[in-house]
Amino acid sequence: MDHIALLEAAVDRFEQQPVPKGGPALASFLERVQRVGDRIALKNSEAAAAFAGTNHYEDEGFVSPQHWMRVNLHMTGGASGDRIAVGDQLRNIPESHQSLLAGEIGYAHLAHIARTAVAIEESGTNRQFDETPLLEKARELPVGRFIDFCHHMRHAGDPVGYAAEEAQKVELRSLTLRKGEGGMVWVRGVLDPEGAAVFRTAIEALARRNGKGDDRKHERRFADAAVELAAHSLDNALVSQHNGVRPHLNVNTTLETLLRHAGAPAADLEFSLPISAEAVERLACDCSVTRILLGSDSAVIDVGRARRVVTPSQRRALKARDKGCRWPGCDRPATWSEGHHLDHWIRGGPSDLANFVLLCHRHHWMAHEGKWQVVKTDEGEILAIPPQLDIHQRYARGPDVEAAS
Repeated sequence: MDHIALLEAAVDRFEQQPVPKGGPALASFLERVQRVGDRIALKNSEAAAAFAGTNHYEDEGFVSPQHWMRVNLHMTGGASGDRIAVGDQLRNIPESHQSLLAGEIGYAHLAHIARTAVAIEESGTNRQFDETPLLEKARELPVGRFIDFCHHMRHAGDPVGYAAEEAQKVELRSLTLRKGEGGMVWVRGVLDPEGAAVFRTAIEALARRNGKGDDRKHERRFADAAVELAAHSLDNALVSQHNGVRPHLNVNTTLETLLRHAGAPAADLEFSLPISAEAVERLACDCSVTRILLGSDSAVIDVGRARRVVTPSQRRALKARDKGCRWPGCDRPATWSEGHHLDHWIRGGPSDLANFVLLCHRHHWMAHEGKWQVVKTDEGEILAIPPQLDIHQRYARGPDVEAAS
């Protein structure tokens, strides 16, 4: 009797049936189908372990049974490894086996129990594996929390091996930056668990909604936070020197671009496509400026001395006065903010404290490329006016205007 054919025929008939209607009926349907699927996965695991003991995958040109399963069964490497581990460990986890058949645990629980058994078996500690504590927790915990418990058990059984696995994962860290169309850059990376926790802790703190009207999606806030984190490291000289110079953004621009003359070229930024005059104006709010005079043949005639637009003493006074980003509702501290000219020095504005205000990375962008207007009243109150409003309109203090004192 061809049991596979009988199963296939039964599944064919099952597929032709409509799903039930109503919450209770659907809930029962999902539970029963899942249990049947877990039992089929269990039988499939027995076959996978037996298959791993053959040489058939080598005969077909594959490097491992997992490799063969990934290609021919359309599975991930992790899923194929689970199948083999469960099938290989069934003899060591009989109670867990029966608990799955009884519907007390799911296949995902069983797979992690089997993986833990493999890890302890291969640790070389000669420690006897006991499924009882794992099974008790599997009956109690959802899969996500149960995975953590399995890791605790693995560490308890083989702390040296557990630490060695952590070190191996660090070696697998990887980050690539690939330029795409229009100067956009695709970021792709892999981090070990601890490295990811460090990165995510920093990013999550910066990716919270920032002030009134922050309607950015979560992915946008994550990307903004990553850029802000890097900018903060550069602005505060937290990156090691290279050839005696602190890493920094280097922008080459013409006077015509700074003044936004018609027909002026964009500015050159290292590691990027040319940037707009708007972006140059924002970067020039708080920077070091070096005058370079070129001849008609583009030969350098004279190089002036670099000077800070916001001097160190002004920066200290500005941080003491503003204490953080002055954008209404923003809680970024002074160390995460930069000096913004209310009346830009490019257009003749003075570089003195009265003309400076601290803005965080995001709100500084909004004040330039975002077209918001940041103004200070005679009483010292800071207004952030959306681009759709005219600063001179009588209702400038209306509901759309953000204000901070």
